[in-house]
Amino acid sequence: MPNTARWAATITLTATAVCGPLAGTALAASSPTALYAPSSLVFTTGHGEIAAEATPERAVTLNCAPTASGTHPAAVSACAELRAVGGDFDALAARSDVLCTREYDPVVVTVDGVWQGKRVSYERTFPNECVKESYGTTVFTY
Repeated sequence: MPNTARWAATITLTATAVCGPLAGTALAASSPTALYAPSSLVFTTGHGEIAAEATPERAVTLNCAPTASGTHPAAVSACAELRAVGGDFDALAARSDVLCTREYDPVVVTVDGVWQGKRVSYERTFPNECVKESYGTTVFTY
């Protein structure tokens, strides 16, 4: 075998030996049987009674798997609260230690994304900002 052909065969075999396992790992990591189900949410807030008519004033992201991250100011606490209620936003109860005025200045919150691999689309209107922030400890506080 000429030297050029030998070098080409050696380089090809070496590349296959080195990169082959890496390609298999990349394919395994992107397979549907990953180690955790994705949890990635986008929260928006705006003043108004329904999201379709409210202009979004603030938006944050929250990723809870594999670790808590995102632009939510208290990502770790918010993820812990959501895990405690199984991702059910309606199960977040108002804190009893918060006193809010009875003024009506509606704030609408929307949450869209994925929680533990399942599609989430949530909308809730609170009477005012104080009431919104009293639900849970940190989920709606952003």
